[in-house]
Amino acid sequence: MAPQESRLTATLLTSILAAVLGSLQIGYHTGNVNAPAKIIEEFFNHTWRVRHNQTMPDHSLTLLLSLSVSIKDFGALLGSLGVKYLADSQGRRNSILIVNCLSVVGACLMSASKASQSFEVLILGRVVFGLFCGLVMSLNPLYIQEVSPTNLRGAFATLNQVSFATGILLGMVAGLETVLGTEHHWSMMLSLSVIPALIQYLVLPFCPESPRYLLINRGEESKAEAALMRLRGSSEKVFAELEEMKEEAAHTQSGVTIHEVLQGAAGTKKPIILVLVINLGSKLSGFNAIINYSTRMFQAKFDQAKYLTLGVGAVNVTFTLVAFFLMERAGRRRLLLTGFISIAVCNLLMTIVDSVLHLVPELRSLQVLLVFCLISAYELGPGPISWFIAAELFDQPGRPIAMAFTSMLNWGGKFVLALLFPPLLKVCGAYVYLLFMAVALVAFAFTWMRLPETKGRTFDDIAEEFRGAEGIPLHNKTGFNTFP
Repeated sequence: MAPQESRLTATLLTSILAAVLGSLQIGYHTGNVNAPAKIIEEFFNHTWRVRHNQTMPDHSLTLLLSLSVSIKDFGALLGSLGVKYLADSQGRRNSILIVNCLSVVGACLMSASKASQSFEVLILGRVVFGLFCGLVMSLNPLYIQEVSPTNLRGAFATLNQVSFATGILLGMVAGLETVLGTEHHWSMMLSLSVIPALIQYLVLPFCPESPRYLLINRGEESKAEAALMRLRGSSEKVFAELEEMKEEAAHTQSGVTIHEVLQGAAGTKKPIILVLVINLGSKLSGFNAIINYSTRMFQAKFDQAKYLTLGVGAVNVTFTLVAFFLMERAGRRRLLLTGFISIAVCNLLMTIVDSVLHLVPELRSLQVLLVFCLISAYELGPGPISWFIAAELFDQPGRPIAMAFTSMLNWGGKFVLALLFPPLLKVCGAYVYLLFMAVALVAFAFTWMRLPETKGRTFDDIAEEFRGAEGIPLHNKTGFNTFP
């Protein structure tokens, strides 16, 4: 059944904007520890001095700061494990509301660390907030994709990344010494993410649950129809979309387990490999290293490194917006290919420029330009698409599992990179970017050979292509399947 063009309704827009407030919070706490890192280091040192009457050794201080930055990603990795249970038992919208409390608790703990004179409280707050990150960055795309019409699905899913990038920029601004990144105000800076969390609690409860979840998971056709009517505003479109959902349900296997999905059963072998390659290619291509350590990278060469880092955040937001407008025009496949090959070229040029920078110091401006270009290439395709492509490649029973897997790969990749980039940079020097280049090239090649275009196609159409490719018979039933 060909998907019908759907218009934007106020309910649909409100639902999506309310959902992406979660990713805004995550971006904020990704960006706000960059510029004031020295102040937070001094807080660690002061706390240690008060307790032990001596200064913390430099290597311990560096390790503690790296741990406090990367522990959020480790917490997110753990949080990813709960995505399927929450999404299937509580629903997509309700799960977002439930996990939002982790954000509030985490922000309060981080903010209280200064008053309690305990860096352990700060690290604990980062862990709790990390659990929120791992859950909500999977639940958001899941909810957005399932409430969005087919012709707007990719663009709206990209808004999750737009919100994340905006949060990074806001965090970078808040972390400046001229704003809140000071000895007196840094703890208050860490608490500001509570504001969007509270706004989400005020708005999202009035938004509809995913109609696809209500119909296929719960078998509640009347509720699904009512939710669709609020989202689409047209009875004709509602009827057509309900029929498409029933058709998808008739083709899917009920009660697919995590083991079956990861083992490649039920037409998931090719999609799971695609999700693996695209996500690792995205996260291990250098972007997150630059975001986490951009101030320190620029400090050796520029007096106003913090403001250049702010430029990184601005470019990040700009190109997520470009991706938003291109997603339904260019398609996922073309944007991914363009992004990966551009990232590979940028990493190669970064290696060359860094290698000769001591001989030609004038090239430092070119290095900054290359950093901006790499970020642009990442946000043009691999950045936003890696977070939602799994939701398009899998059918309803496998979708929460695939999104949990996506979250684990994304946060696991970021955690490993946050820990390994500083020592790799010391050992490999400029040649560390060649490792990133190799990862991007592998992702480009695999995407070129294996990824079908998903733009403008229904979930059932995409899933059927993979089932047919793997020789799996379709379930031809007069009714439709529902599953717990």
